[in-house]
Parts: sequence; C-alpha cells; structure tokens
Amino acid sequence: MKEIKDVAVIGLGYIGLPTAAVLAANGLNVIGVDVKETNVEAINRGEVPFVEPDLGAQVAAAVNQGMLKATTETPTADAYIVAVPTPFNEDKTADLSYIEAAARGIAAQLIGDELIILESTSPPGATRHLGEYLTELRPDLSLDPESGLPLIHVAHCPERVLPGRVMIELVTNDRIIGGLTPVASGRARDLYSVFCKGGMHLTDATTAEMAKLVENSYRDVNIAFANELSVISDKLDIDVWELIELANHHPRVNILQPGPGVGGHCIAVDPWFIVASAPEDAKLIRQARETNDAKPLWVLDRVEQLSAGKPSPKIAALGLAFKANIDDLRESPAVSIVADLSTRMPEAAIAVVEPHVVELPRSLADRSNVDLVATEKALADADIVLLLVDHDKFKALDRTLLEGKQVVDTRGIWR
Repeated sequence: MKEIKDVAVIGLGYIGLPTAAVLAANGLNVIGVDVKETNVEAINRGEVPFVEPDLGAQVAAAVNQGMLKATTETPTADAYIVAVPTPFNEDKTADLSYIEAAARGIAAQLIGDELIILESTSPPGATRHLGEYLTELRPDLSLDPESGLPLIHVAHCPERVLPGRVMIELVTNDRIIGGLTPVASGRARDLYSVFCKGGMHLTDATTAEMAKLVENSYRDVNIAFANELSVISDKLDIDVWELIELANHHPRVNILQPGPGVGGHCIAVDPWFIVASAPEDAKLIRQARETNDAKPLWVLDRVEQLSAGKPSPKIAALGLAFKANIDDLRESPAVSIVADLSTRMPEAAIAVVEPHVVELPRSLADRSNVDLVATEKALADADIVLLLVDHDKFKALDRTLLEGKQVVDTRGIWR
C-alpha cells in the first residue's frame, strides 16, 4: 500500500483551497486543480481569490515553500480530494455533474492503490456513484478486493466547517469518515490525521453522507421555527428577538435567530437531498425548507408596504452575503431579495451596500435600478433602509444615520 506523499485537491473554492493549504502546511506536496484560470493564477502568486480569515497567510507560505501549486489539469497523485460544487437541479435533486467531471480528470491518472475522497456535500449514494463511475471509466481497476484487479479506495469525508472560521475548524473539528470499504476508511483517516486534531469517526459511506445532511437539516428546521415565530410575532406586535432570548433562558431550549431566509452552500441545499432520497417521509424537513424559502417573500411585502405612496422610493439594501463578515454570496437570500425588489418595484432606486465585494453579482449587475454604493451615501439618500446581513460594519453604524428613515431590520441588530 503506497505512502501518501502527493495529494491533488480538485476544486479550489471555499473548502478545497483551505484543505490544500492545511495539507501543504503539514508536509504534503499538494497540487490544486480548478477550472477557473484566474483562480489558478492568483493561487500560484500566493493570493486567495475570496475572503477567509488566516487563509491568505497559509496559502502564501505554502506556495513560497514550493509545497502548493495550482493548475487546470488533473495530475498524478497518491490521493485525490474532490471538493467541487453539488448544487441541486430544478426538481431539487442533486446535480452530480461536477463530481463526474472531476472523476473523468482523475480516472486518466490512476494506476491502482490511490485514495479518492469525496468531500463535496452529497446525497446518499453519491460516493458509491463516484467509485462505480471511476471503474466504468477504468475497467482495469476495481473497488472489490476479491476482483483480482488493482484497487482504488474511495471514501466520503464531508467538510463540517463554518465560513469565517474555516482555518480553525478544519483542524479542531471532529471528522466523519465513511469508506466504501474498511481499508478506504482507514486510509482516509490516516490522511486527515496529518492535520486534524479532532476525533475521527469511521462509518460507511452512505451514513457519512447522511450525517452531514442531517446536521444541516437540523439547523434548517430550527431556523424555520425562528422564522415562523418572527412572522407571528410581527402580527402580535412582539419583539421576536426578545421573545427568543427569554425562551432560551430555559435550560433545554436553544432557538436560533430569524433572518430574511437561509442561504449558503449547505443549509439551503442539503435538506433537499434528504427530501429527494425519501420524498414521502421527509415531511418536516420539506416544510422547514419551504418555510425558510418563503421568508424572503415576507421581507419583500414589508418593503412594498413601506413604499406605498412613494412614486420613486429610494431603498438602501445592506448586505448581500449569506452570513455576516464574509464575501460568500452562494444561495444568499439577500441577493434574491434585491433581485426581486428590482423586478417588483422598477420605479425604485436600490442602493446596495456590501463591504466585502467590489462588484455586484451577475444576477444584479445588469439591472438599471440597482447600484453598489458606499454605506454613508446609501443611507443619506434612502427613504427605506433594509438590513439583510448582520455585518460588524452595520452593527457599528452611527444610529443617527437612520433618523427619519423607515427601517426593516431582518437581523434584529438595531433593536
């Protein structure tokens, strides 16, 4: 069984690049693979193409030491970590095309005895699909120890980190490792042991896949409860944040915070993979998703109500990221709210403030009534201030800037 010295990380996004940097910092030779040439060029200069605390220093050090480089072509390696997107299709089933594309690049490089780890959050059965797809592409290799053919070892090890704390939690969090075989599980554990100080929990691949989905679905259900409370509390003229704070004084109650919806690459996506796997049985999980997906509509209605009677309302929309203090816009309810406001209220001028990006995302950039504006100017001109993301910069605002404005605070930071 070959010693793992060279690791290829396929996908250099919010999970792949930190993983590559941590592996390189712990003595492994790492080659990162990404389809985006500009990302590859930036990483090879020691730069990070997105915001994540402490990542820049680790990438720069690994590149300068010759332990990390990036390319658009899949190399030969002892181990491959697949960290590509797994979005959902229109029918909410998982789109595995990115995983299959990564597999095609890997398959051509295999000679046998390699470890292939799927880190991408995936529906039950995706790791098995990856393994079988690889052996379809390479029938001279096998997953079966009894086949007599050279083996490849395939496992699932889902990421479980929080954007903004990735470089800490990659090292300190426990890992769930599920192999298609016990040997695959053991080899994956040995690789992650290079940097992981948390516990290693070995299981089968399908259980590992489901564990990650369950973690995020649990949070989604809790947030849906909070979002439903916020709608009810508004009708009863109750401060929902005070209500939740009081309820959470009970030793066995821990209600999360409401907001304008749920975004990101995990919580807004993963529950649908469970629903798709058991559509007749996942009733509560489906309802939570529908509740959270409906919250942006409630926010839109509030803004429209406040705009009534204003022929050309000026709206300051504060925040586009899916959570505070990052630049990640994936599945962000704030982005969809601004886009829908632009469509529903074409007469409105919408000044977007997002301190962590330098340009609007494509879905907003071509809208004539939406502009990216500095905070002070947006507030000075606004009739209505719509707080969508609780960035620290917004928490620290001089409240006198809000005087005379109609405010929709979806995060409860200006209570």
